[in-house]
Amino acid sequence: MLRSTRILIVMPLILVVGVSLYSGARAEGSGSAPSGGSMPQMDSRPMTPEEQATTAYNAGVRLIKSADKDLADAAKATDPKKQQKAQDNAKKDFSRALARFESAVKLNPNMYQAWNYVGYSKRNLGDHGGALEAYDLALKLNPQYVEAIEYRGHAYLGLNRVGDAKQAYLDLFAGNRALADKLLVAMKTWVSSHRSDAQGVDSTALEDFAKWVDERGSIASNTTGLSPQGTLASWR
Repeated sequence: MLRSTRILIVMPLILVVGVSLYSGARAEGSGSAPSGGSMPQMDSRPMTPEEQATTAYNAGVRLIKSADKDLADAAKATDPKKQQKAQDNAKKDFSRALARFESAVKLNPNMYQAWNYVGYSKRNLGDHGGALEAYDLALKLNPQYVEAIEYRGHAYLGLNRVGDAKQAYLDLFAGNRALADKLLVAMKTWVSSHRSDAQGVDSTALEDFAKWVDERGSIASNTTGLSPQGTLASWR
């Protein structure tokens, strides 16, 4: 599920207030508005590139929420046609979201949150290599951005780079237990799916990784609650 970060723009409004004077009389309380009175008007100044980037980013976040909901619906669907429809809808929304986030980083290359969601969109569209590049850019701009560390761990799993995925988990475990737990669940799912279909992964390497995942699961269970980040961190 998505942990969304909305970035808000504060834009000035100029209100033009019309004051109508009647011949020697002061209108009080009731009466209809005078015809031809001025209406409030929006400031017509053009948005800065940073403001345009923020607008594109927020539009992308809304599409990501919709796509994640479609994926959840697909996972719950028992009718193959409904499942396929939900998956198709998710793919469309991820594609549209990617366009918004790519627009955002073009306008503001320093927006690490948008780079993170470029990666998230690409990963959900099957482009794990492109996702890694985007996550690396996000973390270059903000090395402490734990959401990108977790997402990059998922991309490593998608490329069967289990050694890098391990390191991502350890980095998260030290600073954000909630996100580390999310990545550990993905690791367990990866092990299960590759036991059914190795997908080119060596069986010995697979079982070594499975043993490591089990050990980390035991450690996590025995140390639950020892880290404040484990309980206070936001969930996507």
